[in-house]
Amino acid sequence: MINKKVNTVQEALQGIENGMTLMLGGFGLCGIPENSIAELVQKETNNLTCISNNAGVDDFGLGLLLQKKQIKKMISSYVGENAEFERQMLSGELEVDLIPQGTLAERCRAAQAGIPAFFTPAGYGTEVAKGKEVREFNGKMHIMEHAFKADFAIIKAWKGDTAGNLIFKGTARNFNPAMAGAAKITIAEVEELVEAGTLDPNQIHTPGILVQRIFQGEIYEKRIEQRTVRSKN
Repeated sequence: MINKKVNTVQEALQGIENGMTLMLGGFGLCGIPENSIAELVQKETNNLTCISNNAGVDDFGLGLLLQKKQIKKMISSYVGENAEFERQMLSGELEVDLIPQGTLAERCRAAQAGIPAFFTPAGYGTEVAKGKEVREFNGKMHIMEHAFKADFAIIKAWKGDTAGNLIFKGTARNFNPAMAGAAKITIAEVEELVEAGTLDPNQIHTPGILVQRIFQGEIYEKRIEQRTVRSKN
């Protein structure tokens, strides 16, 4: 069995260069590859196109790359709680392609499955459909969307083994599974890394064949994006 373990985040991100297109898993601040993002900031990799549901918050997640002006274009479904993302988008400093969330997920999944394009009714009759092929299916109009093309997919899982098999925990199982195998190279960072054969095959969410590199992260803040508590009354 192929051992896909690398020892450091620096080794895991080898080959990522300026101007590349990256997929980054997570939803808000849940299940984001914190160690990898921090290393991209440290490396000052720039002119990036990032495919991600949103861009974190101002001082965490992809927001750190936005602060440093390392992202050229964001392909997302949600501006979210990131004021800097909104500011750069409205000022024209940042290219932004806003996509319906289901379409974003399906374009990842299509790339993972080797499907070049698909038709969806989402966005028909709006700016989303501009310049795209339109067809009618069962009396309803659909637009054609293409699968994403990315150089690297960087995802985060709770537990993985040296063969690249992954288990996600709770809602961190969001865009991460769909992005695995959807780029030329998939990098997985995990909280716990075990030897191949240790994980229960029935519990594995993403098979190792979709992952090329895996490493164990060191520190995870796991910030809460919107803290909501029940009133005493």
